[in-house]
Parts: sequence; structure tokens; C-alpha cells
Amino acid sequence: MKIARTLIRIGVSVFSILLAMATGAILILVIGKDPVVAYGYLFRGAFGSLPSIGETIVKVTPLIFTGLAAVFSYQCGMLNLGIEGQFIAGAIVSNWLSTLVIPFSGPANTILSLLGGMIAGALWGAIPGFLKAYRGLNEMIVGILLNYIALLFMSYLFAGPLMEANIPQTAAVEQADRLARILPPTRVHLGIVIALATLIFVYYFLYYTSGGFRLRVVGSNPIAARVNGLPVKRMTILSFLASGAIAGLGGAVEILGVSYRLMGGFGAGFGFDGVAIALIGQLNPIGTGFVAYLFAVLRVGANTMQVGAGIPSAIVDVVQAIIIIFAVAATGLVSLPEFQKFTARFAKKEKGA
Repeated sequence: MKIARTLIRIGVSVFSILLAMATGAILILVIGKDPVVAYGYLFRGAFGSLPSIGETIVKVTPLIFTGLAAVFSYQCGMLNLGIEGQFIAGAIVSNWLSTLVIPFSGPANTILSLLGGMIAGALWGAIPGFLKAYRGLNEMIVGILLNYIALLFMSYLFAGPLMEANIPQTAAVEQADRLARILPPTRVHLGIVIALATLIFVYYFLYYTSGGFRLRVVGSNPIAARVNGLPVKRMTILSFLASGAIAGLGGAVEILGVSYRLMGGFGAGFGFDGVAIALIGQLNPIGTGFVAYLFAVLRVGANTMQVGAGIPSAIVDVVQAIIIIFAVAATGLVSLPEFQKFTARFAKKEKGA
């Protein structure tokens, strides 16, 4: 039965993606272009050369972090919409530590900056968790408001006290303190290794440890968990702490591996993309990783599609939105009691056969 449900969840995501791609093809036909040619350019832009493959890996790295952050909080029944703020908080502290505070350079600087980003993201994530657990405030509203605070605070820093040479940006991270490149001549850096290690750790924790089991129990039925003696309030705060730490680590990795400095537009969209990726990935860390890679492919290939086939890159945004709509709708469908009874009946027939 468990295998059947897993296959159904995978099928839902795959079907949603294929249906969205088909809808995108119809939109391309409507504007008078050939969808086969358009998608050919899109995938060529993502896979056509080593630099293209490398750029796709660079783009998927922050999406893995924000997707995993959303998965972790979702498993405790909490909707963390403050991931973008936690991502930015991690980047701010990481940049500040690396460029102004830590008096030495090298790997030790990099490690401390990453840890500082994790801690900053965790503390920023703990705010909605604490307010939810002890004051009953809506974690989604608090998270969104904290996103704006983090964004505006970052803007104040790179246009004020941390501004470099009258240019609205911070000083760049020193070469010795940056994450090493691992696939020259591309921009792929060690951040992808950290992202994949985080993915494996989150998956192991959620499904193979007692702490992960308790977290999922609280998420599935908090009343029953409380009756059975589980510390629901503490688990709520811990889920936000962990979710924020993952997002903050992602922000630190983005600063030390790609951007190197804070500037306008940093971190924009990563948080809400992570929530969407987690939903399409059926709240599973491995599924989230695959969907994050799909989003990276679409982003990298969109520019090539626009130049080569004359298709507006906004079509890719439409396709992403359609994937989200179809995935959420299909997830709601398979969660209906009638559908679950049907699958259970089907599984019994297969077992009897």
C-alpha cells in the first residue's frame, strides 16, 4: 500500500509537469511559433554545452536549499513563507563575517561564514515559530512581513553603512574566502555538494530517525500528538529553526559561491520558488531536488529559447505557474477520502491476485 501511494505521488508530479509543458506548447502555437523548435532551444540552452550544464547546476543550488527549507517546515504542519527573509538573513551575516569581522582568510573563514549564515537564518526563522507556538499568530503572515524587513534591512546596509565606494553594493568576498570551483571553466562551486549533502541529511532525518518521526506525527495530527505527550510547541519552534537554518545556509552559499556581495535584487524569488518546488515534489526531499533541477533547466533555457526561437521568456514563467496549479490540484485530488478508498481497494485486488 505504501509503495502504491508513493507511485501515485510520483505520477501526480510527473503528470503535472507533462500537462504544463503541453499547455505551454499550446500557448506557443497561439503566438504563431513552433513549440518543438522552442522546446528544442530551451533544452539546448540548459544541456547544449558544458557551460550550459554548469549554469543549470549553479541555478539549482539555491533552489535546493529553499525547497528543503519548505519541506522541513511542511512536515511539521507549518507553512514557512518567510524562507526568502531567512535566505537573505543568512547572506547578510555571511557577507558581514567574511568581509569585516573574521580577521583571517582561507577555508576557516569560509566555514565560519557558512555557520554564521546558518545561525542567522535559524534565528530569523525562530521568530514566526515562537509567535505561532506561544501567541497563536499566523506563521504565514509573520513570515511574509519578516521577508520585507530582511529585504529592506539588506537594502539599507548595501546603500548605507556597508556601501562600497559610493556604489549601492557591499564589498566583495575575498578570493581566498569563496567556495571553490569544482567544474572549470563553469561557475559550478562546492555549494552544490553542500546542497546535496543537506538533501541527504534532511531525507535521513525525516524518515529514519525518531526525531523525524515525531516531527511528522505533529504535522499530521497535532492534537493526537499532544494527547500522546509530544511537545508540540517545542517541535513547532524547532521545525522553524531547522527550516531557517537550511535557508540561511543557502543564502550563505549563494554569497560565497556566486554573488560574492549584497546588491539590489539579491535573493529575489528564491523563497516562494522553494515553497512551490516543495509542493510539486510532494514534500519529499528527493522529489524536491528533482523539481528544483527542472526549475533551473527552465530558467537557464528560457534565454536561449527567447533568442533562438523568438519566444518571450515569460512563457517559461507561465509554464512554472501551470505546473504549480496542476500539482496542487492533483495533490488535493489524491488526498480525497474517495480517491484513497479507491486506491486501497485496487491495492487489495492486486494483492489478492
